Amino acid sequence: MTFLVDNNPNNIAAAESLVAAFNDSQTDYEFTVETRPGGTEGDNLVKTRLSTQDMPDAFSYNSGSLFQAIRPTQNLLDLSDQSWVGRLAESYPAAVTAEDKVYGAPHGGSNSGGIWYHKPTYEELALEVPLTWDDFIANAEAAKSAGKHGVIQSYGETYTSQFLVLADYHNVAAVNPDFADQYTANEVGFADDPTAFKAFEHVEQVTQEGLVNEDYVSATLEQALAYLATGEGVHYPFFASGISEIEANHPDHIEDVGFFALPGDDAEKNGLTVWLPNGLYVPAFAENPDAAKAFIEFATTAEGLAAMAEGAQPTGPYMVDDVPLPDDVPSAIADLQTYFDTEGATTPALEFVSPIKGPNLENILIELGTGSIDAKTAAQRYDDDVEKQAQQLGLEGW
Repeated sequence: MTFLVDNNPNNIAAAESLVAAFNDSQTDYEFTVETRPGGTEGDNLVKTRLSTQDMPDAFSYNSGSLFQAIRPTQNLLDLSDQSWVGRLAESYPAAVTAEDKVYGAPHGGSNSGGIWYHKPTYEELALEVPLTWDDFIANAEAAKSAGKHGVIQSYGETYTSQFLVLADYHNVAAVNPDFADQYTANEVGFADDPTAFKAFEHVEQVTQEGLVNEDYVSATLEQALAYLATGEGVHYPFFASGISEIEANHPDHIEDVGFFALPGDDAEKNGLTVWLPNGLYVPAFAENPDAAKAFIEFATTAEGLAAMAEGAQPTGPYMVDDVPLPDDVPSAIADLQTYFDTEGATTPALEFVSPIKGPNLENILIELGTGSIDAKTAAQRYDDDVEKQAQQLGLEGW
């Protein structure tokens, strides 16, 4: 049998380790790993292989809005009766559920959006992890006064421009828990919701106040993480999965970096925006569904998750309640567990609770961050971008 996974090097390493451990654990089935491209090319390939019934018996693909786009009720096997479903973390099942049926298991650990920070600088300047946006800006100003980049940005890789907006969703939902439903129904947008709009103002603020690195327009992710790891810069809004690049390129500085949730206005509601892991799925037409189910069940066990961690360390807590993170993960990742253990301190990113995510957000935010447009214009442009996508999806109210 074959397990299909995207070609991210860490995902391949984790998949190969998982498959080897599963094959060693029993004698009934033997899996091998097949890879596919990531991004839009990979999305199209998955949809094509499902539509032509040419998909391997087990595969990894997005949860959330992109999961809904592959027509799960038509193309995937219902896994609701599997024993591991009852062990899933509370926030996960909705991301792989359609018409009240669960179609996927979590593939490894979670990811999170927030702020990487340089610990030695925090110690040197006697700074505390901020719980509000104003405190964050004060820390960034202190870093700038010390001759460092207060907030690192890396528009040379356009998708990294989005994190001050995407990672702010916990703060939006903390004020309005119904935002995702209202947003999906076209009852509210970023331009007209005061809380959601603040994220666009934040993108504008950090560049207008000169808190960013001078080369922010051309800087790459690799350069940004180098600034962070070496202390040339002090804060970097990004995924927690950036730990993999830091570990690969700056191993001596792995414990010099920490990670905290993007702060909002209310310290009492401080919390983390979480990107849920991909799902592990079985096609409805699978030739060997029992083998695929056995493989996916193994992937939710402590043994299976430990095997994946041997291949590539997890970037956040697991989405099964009874398996903790390995003891040897970097402290920045281990510290994320505190958010998951605190009631109300984690919220799935908007793309996991709404099918709408406009494709041009990163480019709109670069225009905003470089001063070509203001925050209100940027938010309105994104609302217009979302409207086109919602109409293509045929959503009611659009």
